[in-house]
Amino acid sequence: MQLHYSRLLEKDRRRYAALESLKLGRGGVIYISKILGVDRKTISQGRKELTSEMETFIPGIRQRKEGGGRKKN
Repeated sequence: MQLHYSRLLEKDRRRYAALESLKLGRGGVIYISKILGVDRKTISQGRKELTSEMETFIPGIRQRKEGGGRKKN
């Protein structure tokens, strides 16, 4: 976890730490801040960024055109 975290950019580090703390639930922020050496405020900021992105996320927009891939017989 620490190796992966060290290779990320600053913005991605915040979001990764926030995501891991969300997965742990109660006490996750403190635990992740100790393991990764991140301030709790940084994790809170990452949580805010994640929630704001989820509010503006629109599912169903395709990244690729339809009809690609192996053809059905």
